[in-house]
Order: sequence, then structure tokens, then C-alpha cells
Amino acid sequence: MESEVKIKTKAIPSVSIVPVGSFLLRNLANIHKKYQDIVQLKLGVTKLYLVTNPELIQEILVTKQRDFVKGEYLQRTKKVFGEGLLTSEGDFHHRQRRLVQPAFHQSRIESYASTMTSYTERMIGSWHDGQTLDIHKEMMKLTMSIVAKCLFDTDVESESETIARDLTTTIEYFGRLSSPISPLLQKLPSNRKYEEAIKRIDAMVYGLIEGRRKLGKDTGDLMSMLLHAKDEAGVEMTDRQLRDEVLILFAAGHETTANALTWTWYLLSENEAVEAKMHEEVDSVIPDGSLPTAHDLAKLDYTTKVLTESMRIYPPAWILVRKALRDCAIGDYILPQDANVVISQYVNHHDPKYFPDPESFIPERWTQDMRKRLPKFAYFPFGGGPRGCVGEPFAWMEGVLLLATISKRWRMNHIESHKVEMLPRITLRPKYGMKMRLEDRAK
Repeated sequence: MESEVKIKTKAIPSVSIVPVGSFLLRNLANIHKKYQDIVQLKLGVTKLYLVTNPELIQEILVTKQRDFVKGEYLQRTKKVFGEGLLTSEGDFHHRQRRLVQPAFHQSRIESYASTMTSYTERMIGSWHDGQTLDIHKEMMKLTMSIVAKCLFDTDVESESETIARDLTTTIEYFGRLSSPISPLLQKLPSNRKYEEAIKRIDAMVYGLIEGRRKLGKDTGDLMSMLLHAKDEAGVEMTDRQLRDEVLILFAAGHETTANALTWTWYLLSENEAVEAKMHEEVDSVIPDGSLPTAHDLAKLDYTTKVLTESMRIYPPAWILVRKALRDCAIGDYILPQDANVVISQYVNHHDPKYFPDPESFIPERWTQDMRKRLPKFAYFPFGGGPRGCVGEPFAWMEGVLLLATISKRWRMNHIESHKVEMLPRITLRPKYGMKMRLEDRAK
């Protein structure tokens, strides 16, 4: 089972693992406890290097990031996402990121707050006391409607359930394409449903692009920025380039936040004292009959800590993969050319060295002193370095505002008979959704 792989300076230990669902996550966490900095993982004939030391991660993602690319598995997913921010590399990626970045500047993000809270108010206004809902589906529909309106000035509320289902299917397909046995999986008859889902999403995205081109005016949103952007030669993006960027921003812009909120509602339902403390803060900050604003975020300190701790336990993006372009020294180790490197937020976020009692939900741990002492890549739910999530400020504001808006009115009680299990795909989803019973706090 175990051997020593000798590589110049320090030897890198090696261990075989079985990549099965949530077991994989816990297996990786246990491997880290034993081997610490770096370990070679053997998944059949596939070899990966799991890097968990925060200083080594900083070298890979920041100081030596030009020695690494996203890797061959992710490149296969260009069949779905094309050359969007998620999959593009090099100068093209840097150019596209510069075009997208202004949509996430602080002043513009603050202007999205009223859309976030008004859409949330509309959704929860249709809920009923004692009703049982799959909160994961509700959060997916809500965050999708918000990102569509904020970034692309389009209303998809009436179609949100269908779009959410197709995006879920597409993300499952993404996972299939990312698999080491992808060529075999591509031959399965079930791929037809993935292809049909992608066609429907493409029709929606291309329809949005066509409509905005016909409109012919700058509405000030991200879509307008992309439509009117020109490269160094003065050439605008093609419809295909626009489609790739819109699709990945649309998909990623709702998926991670929806997952973060879903896991937060679950953790709150299992920890009544934390829930009560958050309700106390929300009730003191937000007057009855009002909605939270961007200016309230600084006062929602405990609510922010709740979301921070939730994303520590259940990081929406749980893994990053890089491929070494050449032999690369990191710390006292050398990663060989073509090495596939795995960096896992889930593993690092559960490291007792930085987070005592890591399985417990303790928002109070996030003091200013603790944050100052914490290495940068001990906690990194949105990645880091030049490829860190461009929408991180958007996601933080949305997450806190939605928590405050919903919890002002509702408590959520997890249905005990409902099974909760992590599903690690491109994001960390609840495998069976999240069944919750609503309780009207106004009664």
C-alpha cells in the first residue's frame, strides 16, 4: 500500500486511495494528518500530488503560478464551458479577467444589494409556516435569478427551475469530463441527457446575447461591458467568446453561493445556540418591515462569522487542480514535470493545527486575532492568487444579505429522516438535497 517516492531533496511519501464520494474527502483529511506537507496519491494508474502546507500552496498559486496550468482533466471540460475564465490560460485568461473585473468593483457590487434582497423577499413571501422544502433547490433558483439580473440584466425567475435542472445536469457532465476515465464515460448512452441540457442552456445564452446586440445600447451591466469590450487590435468578442464567459459566470455565480447557504441552513438547524445568537443580531440590525442594505453588512458581524465558519466546514469549492509545466521546486520538494497537483480547501479547512475541534460549528472562533495568525492558505474558500474567484466580493455580500433577509422571517428545521451526505463534484453539494421544515418567526 505505501512506499517512498525518492525525488531529489525530501522524499515524497506515497499512498493508494479509493476515490468514492464523501469517503474521499475524509480519506484525504486522514492522509493529511499522517503525511502533512505533501503526499503522492495513487488512484489506480493515476498519480496525484496532494499539497496541504499553506506555504507550499502559496508557491503554487502565487509566487510560482506561471510554472503551473489548470491541467488536462479540466481542459476536457472545454467541451462544456469553452474558453471561459474557468478553463482559459495565459494571456487570454488575463485579458478576459480584466474585462470582467469592473463588474465586481466595490461600488458596483453595493448597487446589487437591493436586487439581492428584493428577489429574496419575493421568494420567501411565497413560503408557508410548517411547509417542507428542499432548501438546496430553493437556494439554487434564488441565486440564479439574482446573478442573471445583477450581471446580465435579465429576469429568469419564471424559468429558474428548468434552468437550474439543466445547469445541474451540465455540472454533473463537467464532473464526468474531469474524470480520469472520461474517454470511457463518454461512450455511455446517458450522455444524451447532458448534451440536450447543454443545447437548452446554449439556446438561452445565445438568445440573451442576440437580444442585447439588437438593443444596441450600454445598460451598464456586465453583459454590456463584454459586448463593447475590444482587444488590442480593436476587435470585439465573438458570440462564441461571449457565450463562454456568460455561461461560466452564470453557472459559477449561483452554484457556489447556493451551496454555501444550503450548508449554512443545515448547520444552523443543528446548532440552536448559534442560530439564536444570529437571530438576535439580525433582529437588532434590521428594523421590522425592512430589508438589509449594503450599509448593514459591517453591523452583521456574527452573521458573517456564521457564513465564514460554514464555508470552513463545507467549502463550496473543495478542490483545485494544477499541472506542473516543468520540474518545479516548492519548499524542500521537487514536483516533476507533468505532475498533477491537488490542493483541497476541505482538507486544509479541517486541519486541527489551525482549527481546533475542526468538525464543530464555532463561528466565535473567527476573532480578529485568529484571522491575523492564520496563514493565507489555511482558509481559502474562493481560491487565491491570479486565478482566485473574481466574484468573491459579490458572493460574500450576497451570502450575508440573504442569510439576514431570510432568517429575519424564517427558521429552518432539518427533517431528521432526511439523509445528509456530501457530494464532491466541481463543487461540494448535498447529495440528496436538503429537506427543511419552515417555521415562521413572526408567529
